[in-house]
Amino acid sequence: MFFLLELQNKIKSSGILIFCTILSIYFIFHGISGDRGLLKMLYLKAEITKAEKIAETYHQERIQLEEKVKLLSASSLDLDLLDERARIVLNMVDKDEFVILDSDEDK
Repeated sequence: MFFLLELQNKIKSSGILIFCTILSIYFIFHGISGDRGLLKMLYLKAEITKAEKIAETYHQERIQLEEKVKLLSASSLDLDLLDERARIVLNMVDKDEFVILDSDEDK
């Protein structure tokens, strides 16, 4: 009888230990690879870095376009830029000019 009581106590204490171990493994696993885990955090940081680089390139492009628009404004009209834009939009040249078409430009 004493042997059975001792065996029950060992099983209960080891059962609690096994339960705590399994619970710890569960939380560690989901803490590393879960939806809000460490790996997901690293992935999202990489995505944020890529998005910031793209945003910076768009910001630089916007600044360049704003400078071009500023040159076309009435207060500071750049005649060369106006002539260039008119030629591109109207697809025209002067009578004394020649046009050389570049086949690499289409690619």
